[in-house]
Amino acid sequence: QVQLVESGGGLVQAGGSLRLSCAASGSIFSIKAMGWYRQAPGNQRELVAKIASGGWPTYAGSVKGRFTISRDKNMVYLQMNSLKPEDTAVYLCNADDTLHTWWGQGTQVSVSS
Repeated sequence: QVQLVESGGGLVQAGGSLRLSCAASGSIFSIKAMGWYRQAPGNQRELVAKIASGGWPTYAGSVKGRFTISRDKNMVYLQMNSLKPEDTAVYLCNADDTLHTWWGQGTQVSVSS
């Protein structure tokens, strides 16, 4: 079992920045990849960024060049710059091993125009 707890969401004006953090606990040795997804009201959950252990990060096209994902041991971070109103969503931390996927509870990010 892996538990994920996100922090760092909030309300910011367009053009501003936020940094999300996710702390993993439990069987963290089994984690192969960690990432961030987001879900806006009425929309499907979508991948924002993901980083595999020892691998290169991948980004959704809509955030490439503005968001940066990083991982340090049991933590994964999402630095979000040049935020846009369309980035408004609940951001969820995600972790995968070879058999399972775990999710955090999510943190709200709201960007005002």
